Amino acid sequence: MSQGFTEITEEIYSYINDKFTNEDLFLNNLQNEAASLGIPDISISPQQASFLGFILKVINAKYVLEIGTLAGYSAISMARELPSNGKLITVEIEKERVEFVRRKAKEDGLENIIEVINSDAVEFFKNYKPSFKFDLIFVDADKQGYVDYLSNSLQLLRKGGIFAADNALAFGEIAKKNLDEREPEVTAVRKFNDVFASNPNLKSSLVTIGDGLAIGVKL
Repeated sequence: MSQGFTEITEEIYSYINDKFTNEDLFLNNLQNEAASLGIPDISISPQQASFLGFILKVINAKYVLEIGTLAGYSAISMARELPSNGKLITVEIEKERVEFVRRKAKEDGLENIIEVINSDAVEFFKNYKPSFKFDLIFVDADKQGYVDYLSNSLQLLRKGGIFAADNALAFGEIAKKNLDEREPEVTAVRKFNDVFASNPNLKSSLVTIGDGLAIGVKL
């Protein structure tokens, strides 16, 4: 038993990736193809993808909402864990990314599960009225929008459902006093973490994998 923490060295990081992640050749190639098209290499880590997949299985998830698609790495990773009649709605503002992810979803046989919506997230929430509640909502988009995305999406999450947000450690700068050029993003994440941790409708935690996942279960 230890009340301290274990430093994640490069050797330990490689060990975890080798033993406890599910990244395959398709996902690896997806990342490479996305990079060749100029899509930023800022997706969640393989460890985070595996952890989210684990959570989806634990809660027997059928419906997932994702805000911020990027190249589809997280969407495809999560959709693979859903039943054949499941649905993953992912919202992305950049049209070229939407087209890329739709193509990759089809290549992976997930076109009937993944629905990619080309929209600004704020506008999406204004008009989206699903006939079901989501089991998991995952946010990995512009950090300044995190608080709004939480407040707008929580009503769409079922009781016992999971809300998760990436970059809860703000690129490693969450606790720094002197910030660099990323100060607006770090400040936004700090605000989100405060709101998230104090939300009376959530039992929350912060999991220190990747750049940190803020995780909360709806009460």
